[in-house]
Amino acid sequence: MTEDGAVELPIEPSLDLHAFAPRDIPGVVNDYLEAAHEQGFVEVRLIHGRGKGVQRAVVQRVLSGHGLVADYWDAAESHLGATVVRLRAPGNASPG
Repeated sequence: MTEDGAVELPIEPSLDLHAFAPRDIPGVVNDYLEAAHEQGFVEVRLIHGRGKGVQRAVVQRVLSGHGLVADYWDAAESHLGATVVRLRAPGNASPG
């Protein structure tokens, strides 16, 4: 825990978005991508679930305009339940 009471969580190569409210997803994805990039991850997985595709669309809309994202695609093995993101190399990111 930090001095201000915030809990620090380790950054892992995947993030399950099921625990977050839909309205928070864009901010969570943005913060996660920045933290993953700072940690040196080259590729991460965002787990949004299958359902009607609403969360997938929100996630991919954030990714499509994000300066740290080099490429993204549906994770084939998850049947559209996750998106794989390739991050730009450190020092090679555009403003996001």
